[in-house]
Amino acid sequence: MAETYKGEFYCVKCKEKREAEGEVVVANGRKMAKGVCPVCGTKLNRILGKA
Repeated sequence: MAETYKGEFYCVKCKEKREAEGEVVVANGRKMAKGVCPVCGTKLNRILGKA
């Protein structure tokens, strides 16, 4: 089962913080949440910390 993150992401296209849900992945030794903006559909990333 994949870990999920529900919280605030910053959308670069909208230039606003958005509430979204995303999947947690490990990239370059860091945990990151990857989601989709509910308004414009742009991919969102949030760095959560070291893995």
